[in-house]
Amino acid sequence: MKTAMQELFSKLEIEHPNLFNVYTTEGKEFINSYIKFIEMEKQQIIEAYSEGDVNGIMNNEMRAEQYYNETFKKETH
Repeated sequence: MKTAMQELFSKLEIEHPNLFNVYTTEGKEFINSYIKFIEMEKQQIIEAYSEGDVNGIMNNEMRAEQYYNETFKKETH
């Protein structure tokens, strides 16, 4: 399951790979500029999970953030 934000960033990475190069000033600035949107999406996913709205199938024992991290393979900063 890919979110709209993941689709957008996948497309951007293909079309503008330099934006995702964390070893350049341009890449660092791009990532820092958009990290707030990624965090907003993360929070929305966690809230949806907590409310039981994600695909209608939830493992109630799994914490919402754990679900996010495992499903979307969150990388640490």
